[in-house]
Amino acid sequence: MDTPRTARLPDPPRQLQTPDDAGNSERDNLARLISLTATGDQSAFAQLYQLTAKRVYGMARRVLIDANLAEDTTQEVYLQLWQSAAKYDPAAGSPLGWLMTIAHRRAVDKVRSTQSATDREARYGATSHVIEHDDVVDTVNERLDAESVVKCLATLTATQQESVKLAYYGGLTYREVAEKLGAAVPTIKSRIRDGLLRLKTCLEVG
Repeated sequence: MDTPRTARLPDPPRQLQTPDDAGNSERDNLARLISLTATGDQSAFAQLYQLTAKRVYGMARRVLIDANLAEDTTQEVYLQLWQSAAKYDPAAGSPLGWLMTIAHRRAVDKVRSTQSATDREARYGATSHVIEHDDVVDTVNERLDAESVVKCLATLTATQQESVKLAYYGGLTYREVAEKLGAAVPTIKSRIRDGLLRLKTCLEVG
């Protein structure tokens, strides 16, 4: 006699997840990972990085434009996260919002520091590319009688003559003179100043 088969009940309908449920789930998961990161859990930190790094990088890239700077900033964001995860307050906002705020601040700071570095380089370039017009130069310029200058140039060493001529008659900067003569900028500055001092003495005597 056949054993009667047990009737199979239909599966219960699958409950659909709404967008709000998905958002809350992500928020809770990220908050949990940040909490674990605050305890030094490296695995939680790695998961947090994987889940959010692309969005953090995207924020940094929008502010900085430059890909390398954006990557550096992203790494700085996660270093800060690792060091200060315990400071995250769920009541103050979402985990992702907190991360994006850090990313934006870091990116803006990077823009400012980069601009400051550029300004410093520009200032340095301006000072290093311009021949200083001190009293020595003024004296020489005041006595630019062709015959006297030619006569006094002859009292300079060959390297001093070459450097002074390139700077004052050729209109080259210290750096350009250095590149043309294959010498260091400080060496060229020294040659030119020593040469000008000798010219000043010669012209005043003459």
